[in-house]
Amino acid sequence: MSLPGTVQAPANARVREFAFADADFEALRVLVKQETGINLTDSKRELVYGRVARRLRALGLQSFIEYRALLERSGAEEMVQFCNAITTNLTAFYRESHHFDFLAEHLKRLDRAGVRRLRIWSAGCSSGEEPYTIAMTILEALPTYPRWDIRILATDLDSDVLERASRGCYSAERVAGIGPRRRAQYLRAVQTRSGPGFEVTPEVRSMVVFKQLNLMHPLPMKGPLDAIFCRNVVIYFDKDTQRALFTRMARLQRTDALLFLGHSESLFKVSEDYELLGKTIYRRS
Repeated sequence: MSLPGTVQAPANARVREFAFADADFEALRVLVKQETGINLTDSKRELVYGRVARRLRALGLQSFIEYRALLERSGAEEMVQFCNAITTNLTAFYRESHHFDFLAEHLKRLDRAGVRRLRIWSAGCSSGEEPYTIAMTILEALPTYPRWDIRILATDLDSDVLERASRGCYSAERVAGIGPRRRAQYLRAVQTRSGPGFEVTPEVRSMVVFKQLNLMHPLPMKGPLDAIFCRNVVIYFDKDTQRALFTRMARLQRTDALLFLGHSESLFKVSEDYELLGKTIYRRS
C-alpha cells in the first residue's frame, strides 16, 4: 500500500546503484568496439552495466561519467581492466570434442609422413582448458612426441584469466568432463582455496605458452601455423572485423593447415582462404 500523496514506481522499474544513461552505454560500446573488436548490441546493455559497475565500486567512483573520464586520462592500465570486465570467458576441457578427435587423426598422419614440427595457436584461450586439451591430445596421438619440435601458443585479451590459466589449477567441477583415465594421467589432485581441485601435470603445462594478445592489433607471430583454434571468439565481431582477422590469420598458414571455429561460427561470406571440411573444421586452401 502506498502512502497518501506518493506516486508508486512501476513494478518493472529498475533501481540502479549508478545512473546509466544512453550516452554512457554508447560511449562504452564505441570504446569496446575500438579496443577489442567486440560488437555490443542493445541487448548487452545490462551486461555492460553489471560488469563495469564492479569497476566503479572497486575504484570508489560515483558515476559512469567519472569512469569514462578516468578511461580517457589513465591510459593503458585501466583500459586493460575495462576490457577484462567486458570479455566473456566460457570454456571447458574437451569442449566440442570432435575437434580434438580430428586433430588427433591429423597428427597421426603427420607422424607417419615424418613431420616433426608442430605449431598450434589457441586464440581466445580463456582460462586454459582449450590449450591444455590440445596438449593432452598431442601426447595421446604422438608416441614419438619427444622427438618433435612442438609449441602451443595460447593467447587472450583478458590478463586476469591468463594468470589463472598459467597456473593450470581447476576445481573438481571444471574437470568433470575429463574421463577417469585421462584425469589420472594428466591431472594431480590438489587442495585449492575453495576446496579439493586438480592441477595439470608439469608435462602438459610445459607444452603451453600463455601470452596476452588483442586480436585487433598486429599479430606478432610469424608462422607457419599448423592449426589455429579460434572458437567462440568471432561470434562477437561484426563481419568486417571477422574478414580482416581471418585475412591476417590466413597469412600465417600454409595450404592444408587447419582452422577450428566454434559451433555457431562460420566463414560463409567471410573468407575464401579456407575450405570447409565439416563441423566447423576448415582447411587452408
